[in-house]
Amino acid sequence: MFKKIIVFIIAVITLSSCVSKKLYQELDSKYEKLKASNSALIQEKDDLLASKNKLTSNLEKLQNEYNELSDEKEILQNEFISLKHSYKNLDESYKALSTQSSKKLAEQSKKNQELLSKLEEKEKTLATESMRLEKLQKELDQRSKQITELQKLIDAKEAQMQQLKQAISDALHNFEGKGLTVVHKNGKIYVSMENKLLFNSGSWAVGSEGKKAVEQLASVLSENTDIQVLIEGHTDNDPYVGKTLLDNWDLSVKRATAIVRILKEKGVNPTQITAAGRGEFVPVDSNKTMAGKAKNRRIEIILAPNFDEISKLLNE
Repeated sequence: MFKKIIVFIIAVITLSSCVSKKLYQELDSKYEKLKASNSALIQEKDDLLASKNKLTSNLEKLQNEYNELSDEKEILQNEFISLKHSYKNLDESYKALSTQSSKKLAEQSKKNQELLSKLEEKEKTLATESMRLEKLQKELDQRSKQITELQKLIDAKEAQMQQLKQAISDALHNFEGKGLTVVHKNGKIYVSMENKLLFNSGSWAVGSEGKKAVEQLASVLSENTDIQVLIEGHTDNDPYVGKTLLDNWDLSVKRATAIVRILKEKGVNPTQITAAGRGEFVPVDSNKTMAGKAKNRRIEIILAPNFDEISKLLNE
């Protein structure tokens, strides 16, 4: 019964491949939108990392300013104590000279008033600097807290991706050495499947072994609903020789959407998935050798964390 269903599906796919020019144009438009969405996700990650670096730079700047104000406050404090001591000495001198002539007494009184004015001015300056220092300390604490929260979110996302990578490796371990690799880099997980595991030459119908691998991957992704899934189809630079499609680019899109449909059928939320065709334009090896061409003919499934929480924190 299962074999009949597979034959029926292949027949439907083969019949539906004879698309009209209008349908092709719609698929091409959809691809461009998906490609833009993928670029936006990459840009969003870069923007988030830039925001973190900017916050860290601001924190260092505020810390330096805080240290400078602390030093300035200490200098003012010392000047205040010195002036207070001088005032005390002058006050004692004033009392000692109170029996002298009225002229000397007036001069001494004037000096005392000047010294009192300076003392009051220093007290006001010291109070102003203290308030400014307190305000700066609050801002510094707030920025530090924000960076700490941001780092916690980033660390949590990284830990989540590590766990997801392990779960995927465990689910697909029986396909290792058969054209499948799982790599964690730049905060994302890259699941690469060579075409020898998935498709026959010039075809976008997924073979039984390849379908099994994709279904096992879907069992993991369906339990991680906050992960963004980008399916990229890649080809070598040998021209497409079939009559159904236009070129390698068209073929890479068809292969990517074939993987998308399997993931959707196995419970992965369609809102998580983006399909993209890269054609022959992003090779991972030289197309001058058969081995290099084989590596370039592949499906790459790129898994990225959802950065909505981090974006919300940065916008607060």
